[in-house]
Amino acid sequence: MKKVAWSVDDDKNLREALCMMLNLMGYETRAFLSARDAAAALIMGDRPDILFLDINMPEVSGIEFLKIVRGRPNWNDIPVLIVSSESAEIQVEVVIRLGADGYVFKPVNFEELQLAVDSAISRRKITSGG
Repeated sequence: MKKVAWSVDDDKNLREALCMMLNLMGYETRAFLSARDAAAALIMGDRPDILFLDINMPEVSGIEFLKIVRGRPNWNDIPVLIVSSESAEIQVEVVIRLGADGYVFKPVNFEELQLAVDSAISRRKITSGG
């Protein structure tokens, strides 16, 4: 079965570029304009193998959505990578402390993305006992 990656970003160009890279890595992708849309899909029972969140989005930020995902027992084992142009070290520390499995800086570099994905999946398997 093909692995599924979700990208949640309000910037269409960045969302499409990330999905294209993930397709090259063998992922089937699904893109969401907002965290609310992605949350609705999770509630309906859809589930990604890995989730990519932008921090700065209208309505619900990537950080708030990360907190929601980590707070739900049936979702908290999903690997989550933050993809953002925010490069402040404190910002990276905050999202890692909140449960993100990694941080990828925009503009996204394919090799860095691949390393981050591999690391996030390995980390989540270790922390969830899988």
